[in-house]
Amino acid sequence: MRPSARIPGILAALVLATGGIAAAAPAATAAAPTSVQDCEKYIAQHSSKKGTAGIGQACYEGSIGNQTSCSASLTAVGVSANTASGACRAAH
Repeated sequence: MRPSARIPGILAALVLATGGIAAAAPAATAAAPTSVQDCEKYIAQHSSKKGTAGIGQACYEGSIGNQTSCSASLTAVGVSANTASGACRAAH
């Protein structure tokens, strides 16, 4: 194969690989709001605390995988440790 014929093939493969990564990225970010809502619903069902800014931020932390920060933030706003743990699991 001539070198000049290989370059377009390599470029086409790179474009296809990059397109696959870009197509998968929105699917990963689309899950975060649903998981935050699941966390907030869990808290509403198992606690007397209602949605505050602190709860939303804590649930977001849980949705991105930071379970320690999620639990600590929820207990700081008055959610029990057991409920905070369950809510953070629901977020992830």
